[in-house]
Amino acid sequence: MIKQPQGADQQQKEQQALDASPLGSHTAYVNKYDPSLLFPIERDINWRKRSVDRLSLPFLAHSGAVDIWNGYEISWLNSQGKPIVRVAEFRFDARSSHIVESKSFKLYLNSYNLSHFETEAQVIQQMTKDLSNISGAEVSVSFCHLDQLPRLAHFSGTCIDECEVQINQYSPDLTLLKIDPEQQVAEALYSHILKSNCPVTGQPDWASISIDYQGSMIDQASLLRYLVSYREHGDFHEQCVENIFMDIWQQCKPNKLTVYARYIRRGGLDINPFRSSEQAVAKNLRLARQ
Repeated sequence: MIKQPQGADQQQKEQQALDASPLGSHTAYVNKYDPSLLFPIERDINWRKRSVDRLSLPFLAHSGAVDIWNGYEISWLNSQGKPIVRVAEFRFDARSSHIVESKSFKLYLNSYNLSHFETEAQVIQQMTKDLSNISGAEVSVSFCHLDQLPRLAHFSGTCIDECEVQINQYSPDLTLLKIDPEQQVAEALYSHILKSNCPVTGQPDWASISIDYQGSMIDQASLLRYLVSYREHGDFHEQCVENIFMDIWQQCKPNKLTVYARYIRRGGLDINPFRSSEQAVAKNLRLARQ
């Protein structure tokens, strides 16, 4: 699992790659199909900085780990030039080599707006091909008519947001997590207060997060303190969820663990990483803020 730490040259190359992304830069609006707009980012950039082989992490032992993206601004022209509007679900395998930078994804989707396609199936087929190629693994794409959107739902379990706590730590610290080894439980805890920041633009990313586990009871107040400690942390959605999973896995040592975050949409897209130690299929819940 442990690799040799990467050198300064490698870190500089990775930072230059992030700096070259569309995030934080002025970009032209393109309304004709253009797959070159998609910008890939290696998933293991931050794990390499910690000398960790990402592919050895427990949530990648099976195909259940997934990033669910929902696109609410999907449109193209049919053969008569009439706009078609849909909501899309994109499922990215977390074992893929790359994520898609979110602004580039939006620009890519916008490029369909004045592009003609004979059928909806052709649009799905094209998006599946492009996104699979850029991410390095098969991506599942499906469309939904706006009148068929799922109803709002909520996480199951206990919300920990009302815990009375004193908090003064706003950068991640796994030592904030506490357990009671005398009590063995199987429970789900969730919170609506998770906030981190985009590592490029500094804009806030808000989410609700569920921690479903089996093992020594996690102290709810300590979990809330830990989640709040991400408040000034800069990282991508996917990396934040993986960090949270591994911190709980290593500090609390549960027998089973699933971490699922539902982020508020930005630019017509929401990102919802799901990581589990078990073989599981993530339900695409639509929470109140989504």
